[in-house]
Amino acid sequence: MADTVPASESIADVPQLNQWLKAQHLQGFWEARYDETPGRRGPGFRPYLWKWSAMSTALEKAGELIGEHDSFRRNVSYKHPEIGRGTWTTISMGAQIVKPGERPAAHRHAMAALRWVIRGDGQSGTVVDGEDLPMEAGDLLTTPARTWHDHYNHSSAPVIWLDIVDAPLMNFLGVRNTEPSPDGVQPITRAPGATAAETGVVAPPWIRRDATQPPPYRYSWAPIKQTLESLAHDDADPFDGVLLEYRNPVTHGPTLPSISCCVQMLRSREATRRHAHSATAVYHVFSGRGRTVIDGESFEWETGDTFVVPQWSKHHHENLDTEAAYLFSVTDRALLDPFGLYEVEPA
Repeated sequence: MADTVPASESIADVPQLNQWLKAQHLQGFWEARYDETPGRRGPGFRPYLWKWSAMSTALEKAGELIGEHDSFRRNVSYKHPEIGRGTWTTISMGAQIVKPGERPAAHRHAMAALRWVIRGDGQSGTVVDGEDLPMEAGDLLTTPARTWHDHYNHSSAPVIWLDIVDAPLMNFLGVRNTEPSPDGVQPITRAPGATAAETGVVAPPWIRRDATQPPPYRYSWAPIKQTLESLAHDDADPFDGVLLEYRNPVTHGPTLPSISCCVQMLRSREATRRHAHSATAVYHVFSGRGRTVIDGESFEWETGDTFVVPQWSKHHHENLDTEAAYLFSVTDRALLDPFGLYEVEPA
């Protein structure tokens, strides 16, 4: 066939039609290659584990070498080796360190964000839309999309937390915009716990919340751990042990519209059943020692480690110690549920 593009009236066969369509930046469905093989499609990347020994060293060196004003945030990302940007295709995770006396400037963005506190004693925190959310180890703090937020550290030691953002999703949608605060840091205009007081099971009836915009919220670790321990003597989830979901306090739906979070306790020497699900999950080991077997490959973990389980990967967890292990997890189930696409299957 000639290399020249035929005129539309002279198209006489399928190759000529394909060539003409290509020149018009069009494509026929018959040229696309779709995998119609029965079964589940995987995400195109493999499981991966990041050791806390490497991340803690990175944060320590960043604290030494990167000044408060050298970078807008002193954050180190978990970058999957098979993904261009992000920890997985919809969500990015990293760890951030703020040294004593620092107060990074406020900003807001289209991304939704979460903070899981690795190290904190309540003298540091995040201010979100004027509400002070103190940070203690094990707390989960939300920064919903388009909310002003900045951080502070009034303690004598660095505070460290996981940053979880839906940046890859926002990049795909073309709406990842960031706006710095013209005032630098924002004043605290609401007392700690104000949102919790307005959204609890006993709440002021004159305050109404917009269900489309989740509020900033602090899920404190102490009562969550107590709940996990109180359930430890009962039958638990056969696939995940004693598992709790972090729910939106207004709608009781997912933690944020694009991100679902859970925390689980694996009891002494507990091994869960193998299963697979349509959501990708990233686990952070808050405390404990064990292993997770993913598609036949064993990943041994200890306190501080982080690992990703891609969608439809067959996996189970094992606690290798006599002490309970606690795993915090983040998934993109929130994106699948509205379309009825979240599925779980025993394996």
